[in-house]
Amino acid sequence: RIELKKFGMTLMSRQSGKEAFAALQSTIAGSTSSETIEIDFNGVVTFSPSCGDEFLTPLLNQFGDQLVLLPTSNPSVKITIELLEEINKRNFKTSI
Repeated sequence: RIELKKFGMTLMSRQSGKEAFAALQSTIAGSTSSETIEIDFNGVVTFSPSCGDEFLTPLLNQFGDQLVLLPTSNPSVKITIELLEEINKRNFKTSI
């Protein structure tokens, strides 16, 4: 489980998304094809589409259905996910 708040509570820029993705690489490098990678948005106040594109899109491309977004009530996270799904023409897997 990756707690996104470890990278900041306000994730607004492409640069912050790139930095979060780069920092995560050493953690997920040893992941097997059977492991699920869960993204937890609890504690994140703002999550912009530009940050999400630099962080979530590469993870989706790298891990596909292994990537699971945990439920959130945060409107900025929900809107960002919807926008990225529309742009990428791919849906993120979510847990219920």
